Amino acid sequence: MIKIIKTKFKGLIIIKGKLFDDSRGYLREILIEKKIKQKFKFQIISKSKKNVLRGLHFQFKKPQGKFISVIKGKIFDVAVDLRKNSKTYGKHFSLLLSDKNCKSVYIPPGFAHGFQSLEKENIVCYSCTEYRSKGNEHGLNYKDKSLNIKWPLLNPIITEKDQNANFLKDL
Repeated sequence: MIKIIKTKFKGLIIIKGKLFDDSRGYLREILIEKKIKQKFKFQIISKSKKNVLRGLHFQFKKPQGKFISVIKGKIFDVAVDLRKNSKTYGKHFSLLLSDKNCKSVYIPPGFAHGFQSLEKENIVCYSCTEYRSKGNEHGLNYKDKSLNIKWPLLNPIITEKDQNANFLKDL
């Protein structure tokens, strides 16, 4: 049975799934839309090697809610609240997601999202509440000291676009 765990960030929840394991392999429940009261328009899968850092990404117009689950591997997942009227504006939330801990996270619209891959091969599934809005995709710099994010691995593998993303004070 899926368990919902609330956080101090309004609308951001952790979903603890259950793994049914036997000699054949396993079955894992990941998402039940009615449990988190969201509809998802499309899904994305990414594959990353160890120490890849993706993010921190967001859309101002047509912001996306994201349901993040790890199919294989382990990631350090981060969400930064960019909702101006929020009590947690500019604060980050982080947790480890893996195929073994059966945790997923729902990040509501208005957050920047990113992750760092921690194992040799990491496969991550995103379910999104809004379509990708080309030309409206933005980044928040992962090195922004005001965010106080303690990334677990040094010298990440990152795109030039993410390397040169804006700092919170510049948004």
